[in-house]
Amino acid sequence: MKQESLPKTDKAGHGLMPRRQFVKAAAGAGLFQIVAPHVLGGPQHTPPSETFGAALIGVGGRGPGTYGDLSGKHGLAIRDLAQCDVKWVGKADNKTLYTDFRRILERKDIDIIAIATPPHWHALISILAMQAGKDVLCEKPMTRFVAEGRVVAETARQTGRIFQFGTYGRYGANTEMRKIIRAGLVNGREVRIMKRGDFKVKQWSGPIAVEPQAVPDFLDWNLYCGPSPLRPYQAPRFGGMHRGYWDYDGGGLGDMGQHHLDPICYAMGKDDTHPVEIIPHAPPAHPDATGMWGWVRLKYADGVELVIESGEWGEPSGLPEKRISRGDLNAEELKTLDAIPDEAPLIGFGEAVKTRQQSGGNAEAGHHSVCLMHLANVAIRTGRTIKFDPVKEVAIGDEEANRLIKQPMRAPWHL
Repeated sequence: MKQESLPKTDKAGHGLMPRRQFVKAAAGAGLFQIVAPHVLGGPQHTPPSETFGAALIGVGGRGPGTYGDLSGKHGLAIRDLAQCDVKWVGKADNKTLYTDFRRILERKDIDIIAIATPPHWHALISILAMQAGKDVLCEKPMTRFVAEGRVVAETARQTGRIFQFGTYGRYGANTEMRKIIRAGLVNGREVRIMKRGDFKVKQWSGPIAVEPQAVPDFLDWNLYCGPSPLRPYQAPRFGGMHRGYWDYDGGGLGDMGQHHLDPICYAMGKDDTHPVEIIPHAPPAHPDATGMWGWVRLKYADGVELVIESGEWGEPSGLPEKRISRGDLNAEELKTLDAIPDEAPLIGFGEAVKTRQQSGGNAEAGHHSVCLMHLANVAIRTGRTIKFDPVKEVAIGDEEANRLIKQPMRAPWHL
């Protein structure tokens, strides 16, 4: 009998099949197929599993910057699939351009929603987007009034979606004071954080004597007003000056407040609680248009307080800043402090989307920082000190304040 020749082997004694024979056999068995480089990824290609369909709702003002942050600041590979704005009546094709954001939320190919509408829409669109399975990057301020933020935070928790509000000062904040305060080591010391100026109070005080006008043909005014009252159209209410009306925003404090106060809230270790007393110094407020104010003191249960000063009205508070550091602690307190492990570094929106861990600017943290400006505005608008329950998130014995803390929405919109 003729002896068959043994197959070639490698140095370890493993049989080797001729390349042509292997390719033919493998192809016949369906063991591999030729795949385009962009499917697997590589130095110049991102695989589809790491590419996200994205849409922008609200294209004016901050819109392009917010949307650009997805691929820029946050380093995400995105497919630009749709944009939406109420000023596109007659222009929208309901394929890539929309006037009604709800049509975008119906799309299964969109993973991330960037929101840059006026603030009276921030909460509702964020909530509906997360319920539709989208991750959300929302411009500041995160919400327009206190009760909205609680629902946004609960929705993020229930759906597991990633939420980030659009200001990033906390990522570079000093954590020493935060650690001391969170450890409960204030121990009766005077701790006061001051934020003076740069709130654009006069700039975003709303014009009052404005005649109603015809609604422009390009604008869906009803949808623009949305959950806010349907007022007669006045030009300042649409565009940047919307900040000057309580229906849509909170004046200069609404515009700049979360920028300045979020890193302070983080440094104070107050991402999970609210002030218990809010003391305003301001002239009587207009019921419709935002206006001037001097300063507001916000005091926490542990004695830590934040004072914000506009520098644009009245006398300053005259209060000195007094922070707390290791040098203020005694030996026993230092021992307690040093036994506490450091917190993990905050992660950004892009990493959060990929890893499914919440970002540093998550909804719960954002709710507590944005409420600083909301509560300040409640005190300014009522003209009196507000006593606040930080657990129930209601004013104590003050129904007028509570109507501002949880404001009604125009049907059919609701929290």
